[in-house]
Amino acid sequence: MLYRDHLDSPIGRLQLFADEDGALVQVNLPHPRKPMPDPGSSRPDPARLEHARMQFSEYFDGRRFDFDLALRAHGTDFQRQVWQGLAAIGYGRTESYGELARRIGRPRAVRAVGAANGANPLAIVLPCHRVIGADGSLTGYGGGLEAKRWLLAHERRHRAP
Repeated sequence: MLYRDHLDSPIGRLQLFADEDGALVQVNLPHPRKPMPDPGSSRPDPARLEHARMQFSEYFDGRRFDFDLALRAHGTDFQRQVWQGLAAIGYGRTESYGELARRIGRPRAVRAVGAANGANPLAIVLPCHRVIGADGSLTGYGGGLEAKRWLLAHERRHRAP
């Protein structure tokens, strides 16, 4: 059984899902380019997701630069390796798909890294919005390029010195 709640944010309404232990398992972005797979049966439980909602609110207010949440992302070993790589991209920074592939020790797997990035179930917390094209261009984002543009500009404005 999963538990869900939502948060109205500057990029639209986020849906948050947690497991029995309260670990965040999925964040659904508004206006998805490609909907995330259904996380399974869930029921509303705002209390179980209060800590996550608070941290997202602090992030959107420019007061939180790192999330401190229990996470349980379900994916293949390779996907989890890419998602761990995403977690290492600092607030307000960007990295290309190729740089991410090299950093995780898979320099020839750029396209696979892109696919794993697109399958990230924990948007914003595992910051797939910080991954850009090799030429610095903004490339696809699950919540749309306007949301990606907003998140990157937000982080540049609030980046800690």
